[in-house]
Amino acid sequence: MTQRTAREKMLAGETYNIFDPELVARRQRVKGLLRAFNRADGEPERLDILRQLLGRVGEGSLIEPPFHCSYGENTYLGDHVFLNSTCTILDNNEVRIGDHVMLGPVVQIYTAIHPLQAAVRNQGWETTKPVTVEEGVWVAGGAILLPGVTIGRHAVVGAGAVVVESVPADTVVAGNPARVIREIE
Repeated sequence: MTQRTAREKMLAGETYNIFDPELVARRQRVKGLLRAFNRADGEPERLDILRQLLGRVGEGSLIEPPFHCSYGENTYLGDHVFLNSTCTILDNNEVRIGDHVMLGPVVQIYTAIHPLQAAVRNQGWETTKPVTVEEGVWVAGGAILLPGVTIGRHAVVGAGAVVVESVPADTVVAGNPARVIREIE
């Protein structure tokens, strides 16, 4: 039986080590692409870099710099997605963003889960869970989406919300932790 790579374990949500040489090399490559993206003057140049960086960039999608991510290749943008400035996507697992999604400034999406035990955490061990943002969602500025959540179709996540559980479709959530405050008709 072939042993799984750290990357394969990472994407499967199994325990893996972030200091694995292949993962370190992938993150270094991403840092170079992000520097180029964040310094680029025009949209055509930024789009070309995004296509090298991300797993998918849908038609009409736009990311305002600065932008930050861990691996890039694990992030998939649908069509007509807009990420405002200073968004961070720590895509150690897949992050799937549906069509017509808007993320406000300083939105953060996390997929990594660190152990509670300091000695294990300090050695670089962690697990991951994917994050999904379905079609037509608006995530307002400063919101944080934690590992394993799904934001249902057409939902709205209020500014500064910390989403720790999946959000039902057609609802508005706000607060820390985020809670449903109303349904959208």
